[in-house]
Amino acid sequence: MKDFFILTAICSMLFSCSTQNKEIQKVSLPLTGTWKLISGTLVENGDTTVTDYTTGISFIKIINETHFAFLEHDLNRGTDSTAVFVAGGGKYTLEDSLYTEHLEYCSAREWEDNSFSFVVTLKNDTLTQKGIEKVEEAGVERLNIEKYVRLNQ
Repeated sequence: MKDFFILTAICSMLFSCSTQNKEIQKVSLPLTGTWKLISGTLVENGDTTVTDYTTGISFIKIINETHFAFLEHDLNRGTDSTAVFVAGGGKYTLEDSLYTEHLEYCSAREWEDNSFSFVVTLKNDTLTQKGIEKVEEAGVERLNIEKYVRLNQ
């Protein structure tokens, strides 16, 4: 009988370790960090627009364990017609490769209180996210594909 209890205890510990390893493995993509947007592709109403974020404009996304934030601005310090500043952020969830941003704050206020789901892939230091952005208040429904590189930490 004593051996039965010892065997049960050992099995319980092994199962517990196995369950913990599965939970650790479930967080599969290490997204935390600071990311610089390199290119963005928008497909809307059959039209495709590709934006190069390496010249004239800069966009970064910062992701911690629970929240994300993004900042975009022109590189001309707002002194000409290309002047732009955009910021936003909120909480996010990540399940396998499904990354969902819950936008709580945004300089374009009609985008607030919307959620956007993206399939994310991570290859070396390149993060790609692809998903539909839909904001009824702004009349937006489009496919958004963004490619980021991780900034050195």
